[in-house]
Amino acid sequence: AQRFCKLLADAGLLTITWPTEFGGGGGSHWAQTVVREEMWAHHEPRGAQYMGVNWVGPAIMGFGSDEQKYRHLPAIAAGDVIWCQGFSEPDAGSDLASLKTRATEHGDGYRINGQKIWTSYAGMAQWCILAARVGDGSKHEGITMFIVPMDTPGITVRAIKSMLGPHHLNEVFFDDVRVGPEAVLGGVGQGWVVIRKALAHERVGIARYARCERLLSALGKELGPVWDRLPASLHAQWARALVQVRVARLLAYRTVRAQETGETPDVLASAARIAVTQCDQSVAEVLFQAIEDESLEAGFSAPLHGAIEDHWRYAQAATVASGTIEVQRMIVSRDLLGAAAKG
Repeated sequence: AQRFCKLLADAGLLTITWPTEFGGGGGSHWAQTVVREEMWAHHEPRGAQYMGVNWVGPAIMGFGSDEQKYRHLPAIAAGDVIWCQGFSEPDAGSDLASLKTRATEHGDGYRINGQKIWTSYAGMAQWCILAARVGDGSKHEGITMFIVPMDTPGITVRAIKSMLGPHHLNEVFFDDVRVGPEAVLGGVGQGWVVIRKALAHERVGIARYARCERLLSALGKELGPVWDRLPASLHAQWARALVQVRVARLLAYRTVRAQETGETPDVLASAARIAVTQCDQSVAEVLFQAIEDESLEAGFSAPLHGAIEDHWRYAQAATVASGTIEVQRMIVSRDLLGAAAKG
């Protein structure tokens, strides 16, 4: 995955929309979407670099100082650096605003103490974008984003095993981790604004609907004449899944359009995320039922080269990762209720 990411960077396909001064291509969000869809559809070996590409980079671009931008963005665009995000905590997952990790002023900098969980790629990352609370505020008050080197004394990473296969989830402990004022991203107490923008970018950057449509298309070819002998109910389930995929694609396109016009796409991104995760799981079930006992086989010799088992396994986590589907529904419903109240 890291080698392939570097190849994309060398070909100018990794950060198409980024300004050229930061190593990007200066292109449109639609061009990036086309590449992103093709990469997902054809099972690109995806890895840790996309944390930096999909949302750490855009967050630094939107809120960072000039020094932060010129230090970090070219390295991300070149595929040379890996980031992790210090967001979720044991008691602050879906309710991220309840986070307890605290940054206490110390001299001209800060001393950070707390614990993060489900931190992808923390064991191999060079940098962490960390959410911590400064001051005595509650909920959104005082949340501040920090850019922290992962080799800073006081940081401990412990692996978490999961059904996703290759290890990438971790617990991260911060014990008197000291950072300077230059580590603050977006200003003290402005972390929630940064988080909203960051998560909107992350959610629209996951084009799994493209992979879903390709797998549905490939299913008929894989089964050959057996396809016609499948129950009518399974054919109908396949058709419903395809409709869900197309809806998810259109909702994602609404978010891309919002990005292109400079709108804040967080509610649109949540709506698209709901649709994408649901179609992910629907397609996984159709594939599993159609292939039956062969669906658990992995490797290149398995049906669809093992993509069914891989897709189903990751689909189980889809409605939890990057904010649970329940949280996404709350974001959308609050927006709709707010619009109705104004109307």
